[in-house]
Amino acid sequence: MTEPTPALRPSSSEGLPLAAPLGVFAELGKLLHPTGDVAMTQVLQRIADLAATVLPELADVSVTLIERGEPRTVVFTGPLAPYLDERQYGRKFGPCLDAALTGSTITVHTADRDGDYPEFAAVAAGRGVTRVLAVGLPIPQTTIGALNLYSTASEAFTPESVQLAETFAGYAAVAVFNAVMYDAAVAESRNLHEALKTRAVIEQAKGILMGLRHCSAEQAFSLLTQASQHQNRKLHEIATEVVEHARAPQPGHAAAEGRLGGTLRSERN
Repeated sequence: MTEPTPALRPSSSEGLPLAAPLGVFAELGKLLHPTGDVAMTQVLQRIADLAATVLPELADVSVTLIERGEPRTVVFTGPLAPYLDERQYGRKFGPCLDAALTGSTITVHTADRDGDYPEFAAVAAGRGVTRVLAVGLPIPQTTIGALNLYSTASEAFTPESVQLAETFAGYAAVAVFNAVMYDAAVAESRNLHEALKTRAVIEQAKGILMGLRHCSAEQAFSLLTQASQHQNRKLHEIATEVVEHARAPQPGHAAAEGRLGGTLRSERN
């Protein structure tokens, strides 16, 4: 099945107003420290959108991140960029992938089939792309991804615009890195909070079993883990059920034992 050619956004050279670079760099500076509920993808999307306004002759922009050694297009300004990015990821070869892995700047003239990327150049040319500029996003001692710029203009990416792209990428790399680190810190904090909640309910369940079964903490924990294994359920789910049963309005020790028996029936001897 032939995939449709993505609709292209008009390039800046065809009449879209370009933003002043200094103003864009100032806004990038504000993205260096994401706070509150600002998601990583929001920061990265703003970076892609800003690139589209400051760099001339662009049809589409995307940002590639390297995560656990694998490339992924996290944001884009239109359908063309992710389509061409994925063609490179599938073959594990291409200018955007190489820029993301090495931190270098790579320019591809798609009409030049004798260049370093002839197959990719043919695919890009088939989608109306004349030039590809891939700029690495370097941070100290590593590279976290690449800024991928696609143009359909007849003349694109002069030395001046390449320099502007590299300057933009230098600012963007810091913002991208901070956004990724902030997102990771938020996720770690959320996971830690959940882990503490899980531990607390397990300790509650152990205490309830120790009181009802007159057993040690180790024996109570063993009852919970055995129930988890036999019922193929997570330990904290078993513990939560024990706590909820114990809190239910059932008078007397025997009644409480009866409610808990449904959860621990296979472990009680």
